[in-house]
Amino acid sequence: MTEIIQRDKLVELTYKTIDKKSGEVLTFIEYPIAYVQGASSVLSFEVTDELEGKAVGDVIEVPIDCNLLYGPRDENLVFTDRIENVPEEYREIGMTITMENEKGEPKNFIVTRMDDKTLTVDGNNPLCGREVIFRLEVLSVRDATEEEIAIGGKVGDDPSLEEILNN
Repeated sequence: MTEIIQRDKLVELTYKTIDKKSGEVLTFIEYPIAYVQGASSVLSFEVTDELEGKAVGDVIEVPIDCNLLYGPRDENLVFTDRIENVPEEYREIGMTITMENEKGEPKNFIVTRMDDKTLTVDGNNPLCGREVIFRLEVLSVRDATEEEIAIGGKVGDDPSLEEILNN
């Protein structure tokens, strides 16, 4: 009998985030993530509602307006500085740099551009201002244990570095 996704089922899936306008794959998760339907806040309710009633092998696509999740882009969070003012270990596109504001609150910035003279960091979420398609594939569905229901996911679900590298 095929298990279907319903309350208190442990679900494993992979997903892609696709830019609706360009079709570009923005993120792709190969290592399965697991959550307990109705007991986890890992996925938004729009996604878990769409997954309800699905089974292994099903693929769903959920449109997400990232402005609703992350707010509109804020150009005040984009900074460009002379490259000599930036330590060498941060001079790589995609590098995350954590900075603190005047209140001591941490904020992550990502290096988005770099040339011989300047480096630009952006504090906006990379999906901010985009409309995306969240494409999910259901890999497994089973009854969750009491412990999994309590934590909202699979017990010991953190992959080891060796598991990731060997996949």
